[in-house]
Amino acid sequence: MGDQTLFVKLSLMFSKVKAYLGIVSLQFGYAGMYIITMVSLKHGMNHYVLVVYRHAVATLVIAPFALVLERKVRPKMTLSTFLKIMVLGFLEPVFDQNLYYVGMKYTSATFASATVNVLPAITFIMAIIFRLEKINIKKIPSQAKVIGTLITVTGAMVMTLYKGPIIDFIHTRGISHHESSSDPTAGQNWATGTLMLLGGCFGWSGFFILQSFTLKQYPAELSLTALICFMGTVQGAAVALVMERDKAAWAIGFDSRILAAAYSGIVCSGIAYYVQSLVIKERGPVFVTAFSPLCMIITAALGSFILAEKLHLGSILGAAVIVVGLYSVVWGKSKEARSSASQAPTDEKAGGSHELPVASSTKPSIVHNNNMEGDGGMLKIRVSEASSMIE
Repeated sequence: MGDQTLFVKLSLMFSKVKAYLGIVSLQFGYAGMYIITMVSLKHGMNHYVLVVYRHAVATLVIAPFALVLERKVRPKMTLSTFLKIMVLGFLEPVFDQNLYYVGMKYTSATFASATVNVLPAITFIMAIIFRLEKINIKKIPSQAKVIGTLITVTGAMVMTLYKGPIIDFIHTRGISHHESSSDPTAGQNWATGTLMLLGGCFGWSGFFILQSFTLKQYPAELSLTALICFMGTVQGAAVALVMERDKAAWAIGFDSRILAAAYSGIVCSGIAYYVQSLVIKERGPVFVTAFSPLCMIITAALGSFILAEKLHLGSILGAAVIVVGLYSVVWGKSKEARSSASQAPTDEKAGGSHELPVASSTKPSIVHNNNMEGDGGMLKIRVSEASSMIE
């Protein structure tokens, strides 16, 4: 009996924290993707080709599970759903990732992961526009979400417009900094890369919003993930064939290039899209984007150790401001969630008081109402159970 009670408690605890565990685990996966992808891009991997290989791998891995596990629950495909999946396959796999890879190549893996911190603010604004998020400016949680969004945008502007001096770690003091000083176009490339990263964040936010709508029409997470990856492969291949004419760019060997395609495809496309679908259905798109600062911290640590990347003061200050604003938004959402959860039982009780009372006897009985109205008063008929009345 004690073991069963412990198992029930653990199950309840896991059901409460599974959304947090899933999203936090994804941040570790994204951090690894930033590092591996940066290495492959520096070794000559074409980012258009990487997008195609990434989603081809994700499709091959996820599709068998979708065909087997969801064969009985997969809804019928409609034209509206198909068009949404086509747009989803373009927004994140093609538009966002190509802009993101170019922006990361022009800046750094650490800066790219820091730029993603603006993603919750963009998603929050889009969620309000599409009525996925409610705002009551008179209540403190709503005020916290609005103020937090403004702070997040301010931090993103600081991180974008102010580069600042290089912040050296102890183990990188002996590394030469000629890369940032010898190239006269370094500042221009940094600004261009920043704009591309922000453009990718807008595409990614739109992906989350549209994914939440698509899940209502097509609530088969694995099948939806496989279809998005497949459409991303097809559309990405079309873009790559137009933008990259060199056939040698498609060559891939057993090195960092195949590792980047396999890792990012399995972890950051296949698994990530599926986990995000589950969490969006439970918590909404804003919650999914709320933990991106954790990815920045992990990537900064890995980037400084593995890639010997140098952090700039502007990136650190802007990221710190973003984190403050972000968790103001998260605090407001948690307060609203608790308020709605506590209000639900009250609504059920209020709704139950309007139901007709049911008598245990088999005959209808007439009871005089204590609150008499008018001279004749009122009679309340207590209705017996339907089965008893039929008898």
